Amino acid sequence: MTLMAERTSQMSVEEFEEIASTAPETVTLEFIGGRLEVKRVADGDHGTIIMWLLRQCMQARPDMDLDPNQGLKVGRYRNGRARPDGSLAPVAHFAGQGDWADPEGVLMAAEVTSYDSDTNRRDREEKPDAYGAAGIPVYLLIDRDQGAVVVHTNPDTDLGGYRDRHTALLGEEVTLPDPVGITLDTEILKNYVR
Repeated sequence: MTLMAERTSQMSVEEFEEIASTAPETVTLEFIGGRLEVKRVADGDHGTIIMWLLRQCMQARPDMDLDPNQGLKVGRYRNGRARPDGSLAPVAHFAGQGDWADPEGVLMAAEVTSYDSDTNRRDREEKPDAYGAAGIPVYLLIDRDQGAVVVHTNPDTDLGGYRDRHTALLGEEVTLPDPVGITLDTEILKNYVR
């Protein structure tokens, strides 16, 4: 075991928050499953997809904000810290909550895969487990590697993860069920994948 792996296995949430608060803007740090994670800086297509999703949410649900910067306390017993690519919640829901907000009231967490070696573990395994354990009703994964949109619903707060998962290919319409209640036409997303 490396010194860094040994150190992060003993890291407390408070220690993580202190480190994360001093991290440069070129990296995003997360603490999921007791592990310190470095989230790759997004590429232009990744950012374009997030902006597209933000516009879709604003048009369909003007009573909601899709916050691309808010960190959430997630995972079993909330000992994790994740910064989703988007957190859908009522307007001004995160006001006064600081860098790491309680996930209660968040209707959806959204992630867009990055082209790196950690995407499978982080976005397809750890994030749905953490968001489900936190009780977030919908987890939307825009999976650029698979050319698909995956909608996770029915969170399992006891075991983590989600009981239901629907996969649609990019180009198809995807319905994000209640409490989100938005239908997305994903045709344009074909332009932003390799």
